[in-house]
Amino acid sequence: MVDEVLSQNEIDSLLSALTTGEMDAEELKKEEKEKKVRVYDFKRALRFSKDQIRGITRIHENYARLLTTFFSSQLRSYVNISVASVDQIPYEEFIRSIPNITVLNVFSVSPLEGRVIMEVNPNIAYGMLDRVLGGKGDSVNKIENLTEIETILISQLLEKGFSSLKEAWSSLLDIDPVLEEFEVNPQFLQLVSPNETVVVVSLNTTIGETSGMINICIPHIVLEPIISKLSVQYWMQTATKKRDPEAYEKLSTSIQKANVVAKALLGETTINIQQFLDLNKEDVIALNQQIDQPLTLKINDEPKFYVQPGKYKNKLSVQVLEEIKEGNENDE
Repeated sequence: MVDEVLSQNEIDSLLSALTTGEMDAEELKKEEKEKKVRVYDFKRALRFSKDQIRGITRIHENYARLLTTFFSSQLRSYVNISVASVDQIPYEEFIRSIPNITVLNVFSVSPLEGRVIMEVNPNIAYGMLDRVLGGKGDSVNKIENLTEIETILISQLLEKGFSSLKEAWSSLLDIDPVLEEFEVNPQFLQLVSPNETVVVVSLNTTIGETSGMINICIPHIVLEPIISKLSVQYWMQTATKKRDPEAYEKLSTSIQKANVVAKALLGETTINIQQFLDLNKEDVIALNQQIDQPLTLKINDEPKFYVQPGKYKNKLSVQVLEEIKEGNENDE
């Protein structure tokens, strides 16, 4: 049983009623003790948990971003696509909720069984078509009498967008979306039984000055083999990928060839401006480095080693004594 969260107004009204005597606290306690029954509609069976719905939402939020980029480049126009909602409803309810005349793309998602419907609002579909044909992207709703050429153009444009769907799903499963059917009347589509649970992902879509919805209907039978992978726990477990040995080797080789600047610091000191102005030839500046203490070797201005100075093949050199661990300089 799900606990209900009261708003502040409801809490204030409840306290006011108890104060004025309109409600009796003892009566409320009695009602709380009584067994409550919640009505369950078997026609609206909830076959996906909230966690799994969040997993589906996450995939399609990524898909919406990818599709926005794809349509922007294809149509050369302002495009904005975002997830409006993700619901699980009976298939019959989905069919009733979409327009009588619309654009329906039915595609398979191998290796998963079953088929998925992408319903594109006529405003969006014809706006895209008008843009492809060189127009401004205005929407003229004439979906019911699309010519064969117009049908092919819309189908091809939406089919090219399957690459974005494939990429969005790649984090979970490698799918191969293939367009199988193009329809304008939802009454001719009977993918599953009317009471079968489907997940409907609704995408708010704006192309130029035209806006509408794109709905993706995914039957339960399609998601059933991977339903356990839709939970947040699965995402967290698979978040760390295995290291690619070949990529690691190439990266290591490239890093080894990188040039770095090594400097041995003989010592430092601080003088004021007047002392600097008074400096003359053969003046001596005392450094804060004791002669018997090791020098600091900096790599790209970062202290990395303690060294001692010397000569090697008649060249000034330093010999590494110890690595500087993080925090060694500020231990005091």
